[in-house]
Amino acid sequence: MSIGYACLAVGVSHTKISTTIQKNATEDRLKELIAYNLHSLENMIDFNIENDIYLYRISSGLIPFGSSPVNQLDWSSLFKKDFERIGQKIRTHKMRVSFHPGQYTVLNSPTAYVVKRAIKDLDYHVKVLEALGMDSSHKIILHVGGVYGDKELAIQRFIDTYETLEQRIKDHLIIENDDRLYTIEDVLKIADHCSIPVVYDNLHHAINSSSQEGTDAYWIQQVARTWKEKDGRQKIHYSQQASEKRTGAHTATIHLAPFLEFYQQVSGSEIDIMLEVKDKNLSAVKCILATEENSSIRKLEQEWARYKYAVLEKSPVLYQKVRELLKDKNPKIALPFYQMIEEIYYLPENIGYSENAALHVWGYFKDIATENEGQVFHKKLEKFREGTLSLAAMKRYLWKLAEKYQVSYILRSLYFSF
Repeated sequence: MSIGYACLAVGVSHTKISTTIQKNATEDRLKELIAYNLHSLENMIDFNIENDIYLYRISSGLIPFGSSPVNQLDWSSLFKKDFERIGQKIRTHKMRVSFHPGQYTVLNSPTAYVVKRAIKDLDYHVKVLEALGMDSSHKIILHVGGVYGDKELAIQRFIDTYETLEQRIKDHLIIENDDRLYTIEDVLKIADHCSIPVVYDNLHHAINSSSQEGTDAYWIQQVARTWKEKDGRQKIHYSQQASEKRTGAHTATIHLAPFLEFYQQVSGSEIDIMLEVKDKNLSAVKCILATEENSSIRKLEQEWARYKYAVLEKSPVLYQKVRELLKDKNPKIALPFYQMIEEIYYLPENIGYSENAALHVWGYFKDIATENEGQVFHKKLEKFREGTLSLAAMKRYLWKLAEKYQVSYILRSLYFSF
């Protein structure tokens, strides 16, 4: 069982995916952006390998205007060596990658142009997987689409359009239940017609449930029959509802206690779990470490090294509690450790605590920074204290110093991510 995350990596340097507006999408600019994005992707793949994350969703924006006539580059050939190098890393480490095209990639639209564009978009995603050398176990997840006033007719349109797709697209395509229109029962009916694998989404099901009752474990078992050997391990989506936000909004972080309860319920299933959550890789690492059979206190201590100043700026009391917990040297403390870390997502900013944490971080530069940099920092700190400078602005300056002096401990810190 692998646990993974989607698209962006939080707190990992040089992993941003960039794009441009259409009027600036010249050949030279597109080449520059593709090179930049492939470098970012490789950095994310390297991070995943380092942290035992073997399930990862690639951003659809990897190739700007990838499915649009705006981009006329033969990008798979131009960047062949980059794709091959990245693909080799993915295969060597048995990582599984996927895509999830956006809401405008709709196969069951009654508008022919929309369907044509959707097919082109799927073709683009497949081309990326082909350039990486990925087999049919690496998937493209798609929602069924709209209802357009007649659900049965909309379902039939999806089936009819699916049948027209090239086999190379069918080999990678899988469909998912959504939170408004198509229940897991609806999607399973389509799967039976099309012989297409289904992704079960727990939060979507909780919001848009089927007429037939069943636990998550029950529906995961029902969906398992849609997955063939060539499709790889069954894949599901897991997320949690954010309190006091719109229905379907994901939490800032995966709360570990309910996740572990879910994990125990489905632990007998051969599945991969894609987390859909705001803090991306942070939750993935958390869930992996908490479910490892032979976890080590060393890994939790490494996690603490990244989180410590983010915790200190929210609560010195909590900071001391975590330090005391880690003195136990017991690898079974993952749950209480992360439950304490989770508190910082919901604590308000405190000027005094933030100033204290900033001074701790500054301590890594004070002996190597120039006199002028010291003056600038203390002036910014004073302005922050007075309320005329934001915490984000002060952190940006500290990050600039971390990059200038290549202080790796601080560059890896999550202090800048909260």
